[in-house]
Amino acid sequence: MNKEFHIEEAEKHILHTYNRYPLVIDHGKGVYLYDTDGKEYLDFAAGIAVQAFGYGDGEYNAALKEQIDKVMHTSNLYYNVPVANAAKRLAAACGMERVFFTNSGTEAIEGAVKAAKKYAYTRDEKAGHEIIAMNHSFHGRSIGALSVTGNAHYREPFEPLMPGVRFADFNDLESVKALIHEKTCAIILETVQGEGGIYPAEPSFLEGVRRLCDAHDILLILDEIQCGMGRTGEMFAWQHYGVKPDIMACAKALGCGVPVGAFVMTERVAEKSLAPGDHGTTYGGNPFVCAAADKVLQMMETRQITAHVREIAPYLEQRLDELVGRYEFLTTRRGMGLMQGIVCEKPVGEIAAKALSAGLLVITAGSDVLRFVPPLIIEKKHVDEMADKLNSVLTTM
Repeated sequence: MNKEFHIEEAEKHILHTYNRYPLVIDHGKGVYLYDTDGKEYLDFAAGIAVQAFGYGDGEYNAALKEQIDKVMHTSNLYYNVPVANAAKRLAAACGMERVFFTNSGTEAIEGAVKAAKKYAYTRDEKAGHEIIAMNHSFHGRSIGALSVTGNAHYREPFEPLMPGVRFADFNDLESVKALIHEKTCAIILETVQGEGGIYPAEPSFLEGVRRLCDAHDILLILDEIQCGMGRTGEMFAWQHYGVKPDIMACAKALGCGVPVGAFVMTERVAEKSLAPGDHGTTYGGNPFVCAAADKVLQMMETRQITAHVREIAPYLEQRLDELVGRYEFLTTRRGMGLMQGIVCEKPVGEIAAKALSAGLLVITAGSDVLRFVPPLIIEKKHVDEMADKLNSVLTTM
């Protein structure tokens, strides 16, 4: 059966909330995906920064198969071995103490926001606290996560949202300072803005926000859902800055395809925030997803993946810079590690579609950025192949 048949069948039954590319993926191997017609695609999207180890990794697959034969789900009424192991590894990776596993990054944000509000409630013995978020941010599509997402396009159809959220400008410390008052309980931001256009935080900004939080007993929540798990060359992007959050959200590559997220907090926050009965989940932290997270964290360490990212990222930057220098409609490159973006004055959706036809998967960020978030295992030969394919597309624009 060809791809047109599968697409037609899907369109009959799946709710149309995505404008999908005309590609029906059948399987993957390494950094390549293959469609139902057998065509090969070099993947520089990684399932939106999820597939850190690419596809078909034997060690990862074996760990999941082994857990399937043991037990997949027990609920959080009982302990299980994988959740204990995964929590220990994740806590060690970020130097924080308490972990709550979720089903997604959106749910990790929801939990982080609840924890911040409960912390302030415990401190002040009253409710009504507010949060400062960033313009052009993206934290998820549930009502709570959407409430701290600074993009009117996503928010307006679903208003009124959660009250008590004020928006500052990313990398503008004065705009943050101007919004702080006695009801502020948390400041939430992405260490590297993803959907908003691949904007890394400036060191002075992140350091300044941390100082403001310390001065006013405000919790700093860092969203590392896309930029975390080794993608920038450290396990978490905030580790480049030496600015530790009070609460951190992560997901995506935490499971490398298995849906799992987490929010992590310091012991100080944990002691004064969520208590039994305040938060819960049926599937979150079950043995299957935690076997995946535990294996991913183990592989990140044993394969020295952050060192590899630091080695390969400058070459990716070089080849992208060459493209920016070659085409006037490409204006700049920005990003960290293997999370890169090129600003483009021509329709980025059209470029991504043409790249697909050329056997290259790239995605967009915002309205004018081509986004490159490949598997973390890419080599220079894959960067060269990407650059050659993309160049062949750009010459037609």
